[in-house]
Amino acid sequence: MPNNSTKILLLTTLTSGILISISSNSWFGAWMGLEINLLSFIPMMVEKKNIYTTEASLKYFIVQAGASSMLLFMVMMSALEESMLTNSDNLYTQMLINTPLLLKGGVAPMHWWFPGVMEGLNWDNCLILMTLQKAAPLSLISYQINNDVFLGMIIMSSVMIGAIGGLNQTSLRKIMTYSSINHTGWMMSAMITGSDMWVMYFTIYSMLTLTVVSIVKTTKLSFINQMALTEKKNKLTKFLVFTSILSLGGLPPFLGFMPKWMIIQTMMTNDMSTTATMMVLMSVVTLYYYMRMSYSSLMILHSETKWLIAQPTNKMPKYIILLTSVSVMGLMVSETIMT
Repeated sequence: MPNNSTKILLLTTLTSGILISISSNSWFGAWMGLEINLLSFIPMMVEKKNIYTTEASLKYFIVQAGASSMLLFMVMMSALEESMLTNSDNLYTQMLINTPLLLKGGVAPMHWWFPGVMEGLNWDNCLILMTLQKAAPLSLISYQINNDVFLGMIIMSSVMIGAIGGLNQTSLRKIMTYSSINHTGWMMSAMITGSDMWVMYFTIYSMLTLTVVSIVKTTKLSFINQMALTEKKNKLTKFLVFTSILSLGGLPPFLGFMPKWMIIQTMMTNDMSTTATMMVLMSVVTLYYYMRMSYSSLMILHSETKWLIAQPTNKMPKYIILLTSVSVMGLMVSETIMT
């Protein structure tokens, strides 16, 4: 892991790459921003003390470099077709350009690399991979999105794989990975409406993910069975884990329910009731493994087990308490303001 000054420099260039991709007026500029973003994140992934980060960074580099090459090739082919004035199908061209962007964002069914990479990273890099690294690909997809059959299949596969894939997982990193895939499906469904609602969803999702990752990083948790090992007397930690996880799952009356509520209303207005119904059903499935995590943290009161002795819980930073309070009260406050 680089030192603090190097990490700040890499974070700056990583953010610059995202901004270049989002604000570019050409595909070449967007591709250049994606490459700057990739080359900034790779050094942040590697740690000397953890051998798994080398495998994760190599796998991430190969996938992202392949997707970037595919994107550049598809853009060149599209420009060549336009210059030759051929009657190519615009939807087919958009599908070819969106495919490498979906691979970069870890959207199902191009998600096969996502859980493996997440499992080899520390929690700081996991947070970046689930939030910042999705911003540029999703923004580029939103610029040219259409409500077609291909996009509908991507949305449904993301929602279903994100829900079903997390059912048999015990690793918190993989659970958060499949949760991210599920939320990405919801963001892409918000893009269909033609509004910037997905940006609001992404912002709230990033805040809730920051809250959950900060809690599990502070308590040094990696698996569900370890969530029962937090100090029995530390009720605050258990409450923070319980509320933040359920808010990330979109359970009323927490803040995580608000963007899903707005997307469901918009989809029903646009005669997409079947897709909205399936998405709600899959959200109920995701709530099952969120409840499993919450149950382990709140209801099980044993402070130790036969195979592992509980570690003393670190003092919870104040910003985590603030983020959790926003998560709990955010929906009620926003409803009060809107009414």
